[in-house]
Amino acid sequence: MGVGGQRRGTQSWWVALSFSVMLCCVEQVTAQIKYSIPEEVKLESVVGNVAKDLGLDISSLEERRFRIVSGTEDGQFKVNPNNGVLYVYKNIDREELCENISPCIKNLKMVAENPMEIHYVGIEIIDVNDNSPSFQEEEHIIEISESTLPGRRFQLPTARDPDVVVNAVRAYKINHNEYFSIQIRERGEDKIPFLVLQKSLDREKNQALKLILTAVDGGNPPTSGSLNVTVIVLDSNDNHPTFSQEVYSVAIPENSEADTSVITVTATDPDEAANGEIEYFFGGQLDPKLYDLFSLDKDTGEIRVKGEIDFEKADIYKLDVHATDKGQPPMSADCRVIIKVLDRNDNKPEIEVTSLSKLLAEDSKPGTVVSLISITDKDAGLNGKVICSLSENAPFDLKPSFQDNMYSLVLKQRLDRESIPHYEITITATDCGQPPLSTFKTLNIDVSDVNDNVPEFQQNPTELYLVENNVPGNLIFSVSASDKDSNENAALTYHIVREEGSQMKHAAFLNINSENGQITALKSFDFETLKTFQFQVVATDSGAPSLSTNVTVNVFILDQNDNAPVILYPLSSNGSAEGVEEIPRNVNAGHLVTKVRAYDADIGYNGWLLFSLQELTDHSLFALDRYTGQIRTLRSFTETDEAEHKLVILVKDNGNVSLSATATVIVKLVEPKEAFAASDVKSAAKVDEDDNVTFYLMITLGSVSVLFLISIIVLIAMQCSKSTDYTSKYLQETNYDGTLCHSIQYRSGDKRYMLVGPRMSIGSTIVPGSHANTLVLPDRRRASEEFQVVATDSGAPSLSTNVTVNVFILDQNDNAPVILYPLSSNGSAEDSGAPPLSTNVTVNVFILDQNDNAPVILYPLSSNGSAEGTH
Repeated sequence: MGVGGQRRGTQSWWVALSFSVMLCCVEQVTAQIKYSIPEEVKLESVVGNVAKDLGLDISSLEERRFRIVSGTEDGQFKVNPNNGVLYVYKNIDREELCENISPCIKNLKMVAENPMEIHYVGIEIIDVNDNSPSFQEEEHIIEISESTLPGRRFQLPTARDPDVVVNAVRAYKINHNEYFSIQIRERGEDKIPFLVLQKSLDREKNQALKLILTAVDGGNPPTSGSLNVTVIVLDSNDNHPTFSQEVYSVAIPENSEADTSVITVTATDPDEAANGEIEYFFGGQLDPKLYDLFSLDKDTGEIRVKGEIDFEKADIYKLDVHATDKGQPPMSADCRVIIKVLDRNDNKPEIEVTSLSKLLAEDSKPGTVVSLISITDKDAGLNGKVICSLSENAPFDLKPSFQDNMYSLVLKQRLDRESIPHYEITITATDCGQPPLSTFKTLNIDVSDVNDNVPEFQQNPTELYLVENNVPGNLIFSVSASDKDSNENAALTYHIVREEGSQMKHAAFLNINSENGQITALKSFDFETLKTFQFQVVATDSGAPSLSTNVTVNVFILDQNDNAPVILYPLSSNGSAEGVEEIPRNVNAGHLVTKVRAYDADIGYNGWLLFSLQELTDHSLFALDRYTGQIRTLRSFTETDEAEHKLVILVKDNGNVSLSATATVIVKLVEPKEAFAASDVKSAAKVDEDDNVTFYLMITLGSVSVLFLISIIVLIAMQCSKSTDYTSKYLQETNYDGTLCHSIQYRSGDKRYMLVGPRMSIGSTIVPGSHANTLVLPDRRRASEEFQVVATDSGAPSLSTNVTVNVFILDQNDNAPVILYPLSSNGSAEDSGAPPLSTNVTVNVFILDQNDNAPVILYPLSSNGSAEGTH
């Protein structure tokens, strides 16, 4: 203890000096940094600034979770995430960490995230001479026959020093005496001390000799340990056993079964009887663990397997075997047996997931690192070489790192959560042994949703059939959309598009529940005023940014029988449905007395009117046509018939709940002369009225004809005033660089042509039949037309290109029907059939353009709206 304390005190200056020098030994090989540090340094001693040496941004270390993930089981080292300094966290004992391995290197694996980086740091633990040589026993006894000749060697116990290299045992010495000297022989890496007899022994003078064997290491300063050696002098047994080999070498496979023969060592002794009988023993300096692994037959010298032979624990074993005869005193010899263990493929590869992103965004780019994977195999050679593979049809790839058996799991193609929301990736690691062994590791990766799908309506456009007179505030329709995304990206809200326009103005009377898409009407719709309209509903998700789509709802109002028939004729001056008809008494049967006219604002059966006589003074005189409302006589009148008859006509529709109206017709019978006089008066009034109408029509036609002739004359004069080269009268625009175009139109046959160009000036011409910069407009009476627009530059030669434009004229319901035939005397369009027939005619109205718009200056334009600008 005193020597050890003195040695540690004298070494303190050397440790400090070595530590300061070794900290400077930073070597960067590829992406790996190596440091050197002596053992037994103080806690929190700085090993090196890893972040600085790796070129990492120190300010982002904590955010990137810079840390040590593997390399030291007991955590002897830690890294400061604030400054990247690697420091000693626990006491470092090289002998505990590496035992006899030299050099002693501990590899640390360090990880920084966002982006994922992995770095390797190697720390070499430099041995310090902190252990003295020691012997397993305090005293060693050697029996030597007095007949032993000088020069005979006796092996002494070896000292053990946990330190390595220069700090290990370097020399042995013995105290001064006249009989013995010390000799050191090297067997492999070990130094074996031998006691050499220098002078023959004389038992009668000295029965025992006391010697001190000292083992000295190579440290600075050196340390030592001592062993008491007692030499007992025996009587003569003058031949010692001799081994056939001083060093035996043999190889056995690992996992050899127990009791398997390893090797047989043989020693011979020329002595006879007991002095020549040899027994074999293991050397007393063996590691106690070896006694559990091997057994030695003391009679035959055969070594057999006793325990488990594992290549991964030790690849070589060194045994010392002693052979001793049975003479008095016994004589012995020794040899070294070196047993090499051959590796077998008995260890499966091990997969270690260093880092894993279990949640991967759907829009992650190919090449994104998902996980860092380390593959290890305890076997050696081909048995320890590992091949890694992934499960098929996975959008991931394994990329090897610069260091063996390190892989990065990266994304190799785009993800679609709506198709595959979860991946179970199986990593297979197979070694190259025979037979090969495999290990499987399953990684579960969920794909997080990104708002990349717009809502979808099942049907677009959709139709709503709504019966008129609906109750305001009641549900009339419901729309629903779906979104393939999830969570908030699939949470939909609805709203109605409210824009100015004839098609959308009725949307103001609708309300929609933003959560479920239920639509209610704020007013009651009337079929007679509105038959159809449309509106749009927009479905918007809650993603960021949000996506939306719309659906067009075409609303058709269905008719209800909510309008009673209206009597048009007869109609009295006070508005009541009463009339008086005078007919001569001498009319024949079938004479048309009058016709009751009515209409119903409803349509279909709700508007189909039927006429019937509700009240009649004489059923034998008059008949009413059920469908036309014509009242005719059934027979000729007689003198006994009354002069005045009252007819009450009932007009009703054919709705489910029919509505009706009544009209009263008073028929007065007059003498023929009175009837003719009344007829003449009416005819004269009608002739006067017709004469006035004819006069007005003649004046109108004359005015139109005069205006038409004047227009023709003006057009001819304008054409005659133009030059023969069709020069335009537009002003020169030398500096025009805008995007607006001039246009000149002319008409030829059923087509209109427009000459357009971005730089038209006084030099522009109109060439009939040419299509250069010519826009051919279709006649407005056609439903569709195709034309081409040609764009030509001003280069020399000029280049041009064209585009075909298809124009479709969409019809609007902006023309009321006009009935030309049949036309009754009072202007109504009805025939007298039973049942009545109807027809319609389409009137096309063409609006002719007039020059009623002045040019508008777009640029320059000042803040007050005047066409002024400053450059």
